[in-house]
Amino acid sequence: MKISVPKITFWRVILVLIWTGGLYATFVRFTQGLGASTNLSDKFPWGIWIGFDILVGVGLAAGGFVIAATVYIFDLKDFKPIARSSVLTAFLGYLLVVTALMFDLGRPYRIWHPIIMWNPHSVMFEVGWCVMLYTSVLFLEFLPVILQKLGFKKSYKTLSKITVPVVILGVLFSMLHQSSLGTLYVIVPGKLHPLWYSGMMPVMFFVSAVAGGLAMVIFESYLSARAFGRQLEFSILTRLGRVIVVVLAVWLVMRLQGIAANHALGMIFTGSSESIFFMVEVFLGAILPIILLLIPKIRENTAGLFLCSVLVVIGFITNRLNVSITGMLGSSGVDYFPSWMEVAVTTSIVAAGFVAFYYVSKYFPVFPDAEEKDSAGQQIAYKPPLVAAGKAGYYMVSILGVILIISVLGMAIGYNYKKDHQVLQTDQDAEYMNNVSSHSLAYPEPIVFQMGEDSPGVVTFDHESHVDPDNPNCMSCHQKMFKIRPEKAGALGTVDMEKLYEGEQCGTCHNDDKAFSVEECEFCHIAE
Repeated sequence: MKISVPKITFWRVILVLIWTGGLYATFVRFTQGLGASTNLSDKFPWGIWIGFDILVGVGLAAGGFVIAATVYIFDLKDFKPIARSSVLTAFLGYLLVVTALMFDLGRPYRIWHPIIMWNPHSVMFEVGWCVMLYTSVLFLEFLPVILQKLGFKKSYKTLSKITVPVVILGVLFSMLHQSSLGTLYVIVPGKLHPLWYSGMMPVMFFVSAVAGGLAMVIFESYLSARAFGRQLEFSILTRLGRVIVVVLAVWLVMRLQGIAANHALGMIFTGSSESIFFMVEVFLGAILPIILLLIPKIRENTAGLFLCSVLVVIGFITNRLNVSITGMLGSSGVDYFPSWMEVAVTTSIVAAGFVAFYYVSKYFPVFPDAEEKDSAGQQIAYKPPLVAAGKAGYYMVSILGVILIISVLGMAIGYNYKKDHQVLQTDQDAEYMNNVSSHSLAYPEPIVFQMGEDSPGVVTFDHESHVDPDNPNCMSCHQKMFKIRPEKAGALGTVDMEKLYEGEQCGTCHNDDKAFSVEECEFCHIAE
């Protein structure tokens, strides 16, 4: 008997390396805990495992309920060829989301608690229940494919008869938790940066999930056509491209309206790390795809449509990471960047999703057997995107490649971009931050600054003595005069005397008007 040995290819080697790192990270996570395997902390407990694995994973799976509703509820049969693959993408996506959640939970063995320990007043409870129920519904939606493959004709026919009610339940559950993920951040107005905070976040999360989910349908349809040598449902995907333009435009209007309502338009151009990430998100993920998809020559060829879907997916990912990480860092008081183990687990889960999709599609009837025909009844020959697009395709790929490289560099620079002095704000911006942050505060420990060679004495900063008791808030100083970095302030010498004399940092108030002048050294420097 001959034993076939899998052929060694570049991607298989990469896959083995990814899973090797993921297995090691998994071992460390479940034997030594979150502290040994992540850069998370009590002040910043939600990192990439929530921002990417959960928020992104759930959102990109939204194409399943959109296409299922289009085919089975609105009876648009033209989209039926991509219905099963869309449901499969959603089903695998949710299974991987649940898997990722097991890594993030401090006690993953208690994941079953919400099933019997109800807390209907919690947004997390509603999200948890909807995810569990929708995952079950997705299984029921995909079950006919399994029954068809196994030859269970009676069971297949029986389940097919209840397809519409099952799809309706799926649409209901998906709409609920897609929006509820945005609700999680509505309750933190004093913590989430005003470039992302909005009372309309539940609606914006749902709308952006529709755009990201449809882009993911185009993305996986193209890759599966390449992998299996099958015809691409190009006419259907082109129609999805037109829908994405409308959905992205609605999301962009809501996005800008929310920032204007926060009086935060001036923050877009401050040059801070938040503004850089915002520009990448909005330009790369919304404005550029809208412009490109409105051009027929780009939308109606495989290269243009595929690359536009990639841009939308990248923009969607950036938005979710901005909300969950970038927008929350400023108020947390700490820096966060995922450890290599966090990245290893995430990439392993994503790789598992691609492998699972490949083998399920290979051995089950996920795609239609019929070849696509054009309006004249002729078979549409599939061509790789660059061949189909000709020179225009190469030019477009080159331009988009440069944009992607610049964007990645901008994100890297933005993350490492540190400013010790104030982030410029208008009076309205400062007023907004004050209003949303007026609540009871837990003051940090006093900060003892390092003494310089010429210092006349030790400086100890006490937060409580610098807070207005009638209007206690953090944002009167933080986000305006200082970044919130109390753990580093004393050790790294955040306060610079030259800046104080120039009216920055402490000198903003200590100007002999609002408070005593910085020239009166004895009030701050205590001789030993």
